[in-house]
Amino acid sequence: MVALRIVELLGDGIGDELREATHVVAAALPIEIEFLPIDLSLENREKRGRMLYDQAIAAMRDTRLAIKYPTITHNESPNAVLRRGLAFSVIHRPVFSIPGVESPIDASVNLQIVRVATGGTYEDPGRMIGDDAAVSLRIVERRPVTHAARFAFRLAQKTGLTVTSTSKHTIQRITDGLFEAVAQTVAQEFPDTRHQVELFDALLAKIVLCPGNFQVVLCLNEYGDFLSDMACGLVGSMGLGASASYSFTPESKPDIAMFDPAGGTAPDIAGQNKCNPSASLLALAMLLDHTERDDLATALRDSILRGISSGECTADLGGSLSTSDFSAAVAEDVASRVRA
Repeated sequence: MVALRIVELLGDGIGDELREATHVVAAALPIEIEFLPIDLSLENREKRGRMLYDQAIAAMRDTRLAIKYPTITHNESPNAVLRRGLAFSVIHRPVFSIPGVESPIDASVNLQIVRVATGGTYEDPGRMIGDDAAVSLRIVERRPVTHAARFAFRLAQKTGLTVTSTSKHTIQRITDGLFEAVAQTVAQEFPDTRHQVELFDALLAKIVLCPGNFQVVLCLNEYGDFLSDMACGLVGSMGLGASASYSFTPESKPDIAMFDPAGGTAPDIAGQNKCNPSASLLALAMLLDHTERDDLATALRDSILRGISSGECTADLGGSLSTSDFSAAVAEDVASRVRA
């Protein structure tokens, strides 16, 4: 009996190798997974256009689950098209220190970044005013902020963590002010969860100096983008992060979910069996968490981290394993864990 049906959005560059690694590890899990592939490579997007996106969106509405591999942005961002078509309003990005990965700081990082996926200036391309000025419209909407705030506080409640909402509400009084007002309102629904407010620029400095003081961080679109990259730098790699994008029901509960590695297509090493599949495997672990298979998610994460910390990893992290060797080692280790 199929336990999970997952739309699989194929990509470019190292996408095929990441897909193979994901399948090898998924086959080691004690559940039946059906992958439903849809080719989102640049070549197929240019050939099929909007019809391809319509197919992907319809399939994801059917399964409510998807894994996506890196895609080239050319004329349009596939992530942005999917975000609009499926009303994704929240991006969740865990960033944590991994033993064995060299970091520029001594302290341990364990951040759960919850980012409003819409609005800000990212939704507006901007325009020129005459020849010497440019303007961009910044939009903050109550509904996606509410979704993100409830997601952040539910995550904190489940895991016993604290929530920090961050913005520049003292300067952006209307837009960021609305964000903080919504965060404060939602915080009242979770009286047992500690909530603090930090100005975004100060927060960046405080995380660098003492990252252990911050756990779940709730922020607007641009701020979440900036913070995610900085946090990845602190843990020593831009290529180890996985993320999840969510749409929500009218009751603000996660509905359609898409999981993906945060890195790019890496065309310089594509097809060479060199890429690090850890982020794609961590994305699979996030999917298992979302589908309430926390036991399998924990076992998978432990297997990935064991390989990295022991030096049995790919060359980018100082090891000597190929992509296929690393994924096979993770599959063997996780199989032994779930049998135990």
